[in-house]
Amino acid sequence: MNFDEKTQTELEAAAFRRLLSHLRERADVQNIDLMNLSGFCRNCLSNWMKDAADERGLALSRDEAREHVYGMPYEDWKAKNQREASAEQVAAFAKSPAGQNKHG
Repeated sequence: MNFDEKTQTELEAAAFRRLLSHLRERADVQNIDLMNLSGFCRNCLSNWMKDAADERGLALSRDEAREHVYGMPYEDWKAKNQREASAEQVAAFAKSPAGQNKHG
């Protein structure tokens, strides 16, 4: 890519917004499935957003970051969309690199 820093940041921000939109539309895809396939999930994205705010000295709570990623309060999203993980999903997670490290 041969873009100036401002343009690159704008493109990355647009891609991130599109990713959030896609994940909000695909509430059927559970976080454990994302973790098992890709090593990150919606909670990771919200944690990364909070980390970025912290690095810049900006006030952003964990709950605020999650609400931004989920498009609603996290507890509401869980009540509406989260299913109990199957034994197979839990076993796959435990064997995955993500399951070997703390996440969330």
